[in-house]
Amino acid sequence: MADHTVRPIALVTGASSGIGRGFASRLAHDGQDLVLVARRRDALDALAAELRAANGVGVEVLAADLATDAGVAAVEQRLASGDIELLVNNAGFGTSGEFAELPLERELRQIDLNVRALVRLSHAALTPMYARRRGAVINVASTGGFQPVPYMATYAGTKAFVLHFSEALHEEAARHGVTVTCLCPGPVKTGFQDAAALDVSRMPSLGWTSVDEVVGQALSAARRRRAIAIPGALNRATAASVGFIPRFLTRRIAGSMFRDAAARRQAPRG
Repeated sequence: MADHTVRPIALVTGASSGIGRGFASRLAHDGQDLVLVARRRDALDALAAELRAANGVGVEVLAADLATDAGVAAVEQRLASGDIELLVNNAGFGTSGEFAELPLERELRQIDLNVRALVRLSHAALTPMYARRRGAVINVASTGGFQPVPYMATYAGTKAFVLHFSEALHEEAARHGVTVTCLCPGPVKTGFQDAAALDVSRMPSLGWTSVDEVVGQALSAARRRRAIAIPGALNRATAASVGFIPRFLTRRIAGSMFRDAAARRQAPRG
C-alpha cells in the first residue's frame, strides 16, 4: 500500500557538502522530505539516493548556481509553489587575502552568493509562509559577522549583512507566525577552511564545533523561535565580548589571526 503521509518539506542550499549536507542528513533522519540545492548534480544525486535509502523520505534535486540570476530564479520558482516549511540558506563561500590584491570578479561573486541570493530566496520563501502563517528560515552567517575581519574583509562583511538582515526579518516575521533564525557558527570541521585558503593554526582549538552540533543547535533555535544561534560556549562568549572591546583592538586581533592566509588561493563552497 502506498504511503500517503504528508511530510514537511525543507529546502537546503549548499547541500552537497559541509554544513548543508549536515542539515540534509539531520532533516531526513527526522522524517522531512527535502529539496537539495547545489551546483553539482552528481553530488546531489548521490546524496539524494543515500538519504532516500536510509530514511525513506522524498528527496528532490535542484542543481543551480546561486551566484547567477538563472540559478536563483530556478530556486525562487520552487519556493513559490508554497509547500516549503523550512528554508536553509546555507550556500556561500569565503575568500582570504588582502582585498586590493584579490580578483574583484570573485569578490563580487561572493557578494552575489552570500548576500544577493540569500535576500532573494528569503523573500521567495517568506511570501507563501506568511500566507500560511507558518514556516521557518535559517540563514547561515558566521561569528565573523559580529566584527570586521581583516584579510577576510568581503566574507565578514557579507556575514554582517546576513546577521543584521536576519535579525530584522525575525521581528517582522514573528507576527505572521513565521520564524527567521540566523546561525552564526565559529570554525567548523568542514572543507570550508581549505576552500577559503585559511591558515587555521592560530585559531583556538576550543572554538571548533562539529557539523552535527551546529545543525542541532540551529534547528533547536528555530523550533524555539530564537533569532540567533551561536554554537559553542567560547564562540558565544567571543561574540558577546565584541561590544566591550575597543574596535581598533578587535580589528588587530582578527587581522593577526587571518593575515597568514593571504598566500593561498580559494575555491567556492556548496
